[in-house]
Amino acid sequence: MKKISILILLFSLLACSDSDTDPNNILPNIPVNETVFLDLPQYIDLKAVGGWAYTQGGISGIILYRAGTTNYVAWERSAPHLAPSSCSRMTVENGIIMYCSCDESKFQIIDGAPMTDGINYAAKQYRVDILGNNTLRITNY
Repeated sequence: MKKISILILLFSLLACSDSDTDPNNILPNIPVNETVFLDLPQYIDLKAVGGWAYTQGGISGIILYRAGTTNYVAWERSAPHLAPSSCSRMTVENGIIMYCSCDESKFQIIDGAPMTDGINYAAKQYRVDILGNNTLRITNY
């Protein structure tokens, strides 16, 4: 009976510790609170659905994508499966793929899903709020 009690206690401790942690602890959690004014020239491509632009913030910058008429998504430019470095900063290819030059991995710009075999983490997503006709706020809270 003592052995069963110890096993149950051990199992419950392990189960609790796993549920409280982020499975992807490679990228650091830093505060993100960026405002984007869509009237600025660097964001002209975001006027149309399917358009994208780079902006500041996050760990290595942010990729902002217009997924619908009133829907934007924001992705961390650091590849989710590598420690941040100059080569793990993703770039956009053909307007639909986020590419990491470190290992040539690819991620879908629409949903952040990995397109490369063996990668288990999607791109890190930030929240996008529309504050007005031409203003967006990107946060991670």
